[in-house]
Amino acid sequence: MIELINIKKTFNAGRPNEFSAINGVSLSIEANKVTVFKGPSGSGKTTLLSIIGCMTRPTSGRIMLADREVTSLPERFLTGIRRKTFGFIFQQFNLIKGITALENVMLPAYPMGEAYYPLKKRALETLDMFNISNKALSKVEWLSGGETQRIAIARALINIPSVIIADEPTAHLDTKLSHEFMDIISMLKGEGKTILIASHDPLVYESDVVDRIINIRDGMVAEWV
Repeated sequence: MIELINIKKTFNAGRPNEFSAINGVSLSIEANKVTVFKGPSGSGKTTLLSIIGCMTRPTSGRIMLADREVTSLPERFLTGIRRKTFGFIFQQFNLIKGITALENVMLPAYPMGEAYYPLKKRALETLDMFNISNKALSKVEWLSGGETQRIAIARALINIPSVIIADEPTAHLDTKLSHEFMDIISMLKGEGKTILIASHDPLVYESDVVDRIINIRDGMVAEWV
């Protein structure tokens, strides 16, 4: 489904602080599988996921998404692909304080131009899927860590993406919530989602739901299993 061909990413090119984050990565990522990118902090995992998710452009190389080359597309087209194809779960969750859980979930769908009431209905159904619809009208700063996590996942699903990208999703969770997160990942895999996770948490990469582990070091693929 996703193919990376000799991807490189250099920051501050030509300056004294030039830094190569990704150094010639070539990968094929299967659809409907859970793939974990494992490696130490600074290895390039987050940058690689950002490139795969069309949030960052590579310095060189090509990305094929469902047999379509997307690397050189103008930003307006890339934005549309990003919204329709990918759902993102961030390390800090990045929910917006001061608005409700429901509003946070609906937010990524507003640029799609969907009518408000069908969108609201789908957002409530998504919250209900995670047993948290009773918190729909609560402001996110009032919620527990587990509730916040589920809202972040519901937000990632609102545009019905085929690919879920999660960057260190258990970094700020205790053991119980980390296991709950992986249970949700198992459920999403069962629904046919393609799931990419950057993590150095054993609770993630040792989970039975994971199909493939790709070790990243110094911006390169060290090995995969």
